[in-house]
Amino acid sequence: MNEQSAHPTYFSFVDATPALAPSPRSSGEPPKVLAGRYRLERLLGAGGMGVVYRARDLLHEQYGDPEPYIALKMPAEQFNESPDASALLYGEFALARQLRHPNILHPYTFEVDAAHRQAFITMELMHGLTLDKLLCERPGGLPWHDLKAIAVPLLDALAHVHDRGILHGDMKPSNVMLHGEHVRLFDFGLGLAEKESCKHLPRLNRNRLNAWTPGYAAPELLKGAPLSVAVDVYGVACVLYELASGKHPFHCVPLIQPGDARLERQLTAPRNLPRRCWRALRTALAHEPSQRNIGAAQLRDAFTGGACWWW
Repeated sequence: MNEQSAHPTYFSFVDATPALAPSPRSSGEPPKVLAGRYRLERLLGAGGMGVVYRARDLLHEQYGDPEPYIALKMPAEQFNESPDASALLYGEFALARQLRHPNILHPYTFEVDAAHRQAFITMELMHGLTLDKLLCERPGGLPWHDLKAIAVPLLDALAHVHDRGILHGDMKPSNVMLHGEHVRLFDFGLGLAEKESCKHLPRLNRNRLNAWTPGYAAPELLKGAPLSVAVDVYGVACVLYELASGKHPFHCVPLIQPGDARLERQLTAPRNLPRRCWRALRTALAHEPSQRNIGAAQLRDAFTGGACWWW
């Protein structure tokens, strides 16, 4: 045994950087190992702005961790060369780091592989179904008991987000996962901070990224209005309606035309939803933000039976 291998704190960092290393995505593929520590194993998912890999933490593995696996997120290839990419990724990390809730995915670290000029976030590796995949398996919607088991923790998580002065910005089924017995809200890549304690974060114009998901973005957001609590409420209400009925409330049509408000007037209550929940959900789905006078906590209370609604 040589001196290095006998040392209890020695770790053999993997040299993943050949001399004159190319640009990180010039070949269309990310480096196999980032920061000499995280070996990418397979792609887990991709969105408009980011990609997520299953990775193996070689440091933890060397010290005998039987589960050295993490999720690793980096900017998507088409976005990676943008000067805003790393700032947006750090903003996502900084927002999520402030949230301590059992139904919100908490990130581990924000890191930069300087040799490959690649920023990334490490976080818990989740196992389970995202709600969009669950909906594919349950096209008729969920019975009340199953719906409530998802809706209450999801709304509680969103209420916590808003209480902390943060906006999620991209509420949709693919950003919520059933992880064992838990519901996890994740992906704050389009999120914003409203509180003064977060004002140091990069204030970038998300509108020019054209990254909103049209079917779940509130009408005012698609028309250029700023992100708001009402926007998040609208998005989560679309998700809940879809879980209850198996169908998107507005057939995934972005409501931006003058006549689109008629789709709201044609909405009917999902048969699995108690009346008190429908009244609250109907308000959260209002086309006009001034009529969407309900918060995530009030929606949660309606689903738990802890609130009454009169209009």
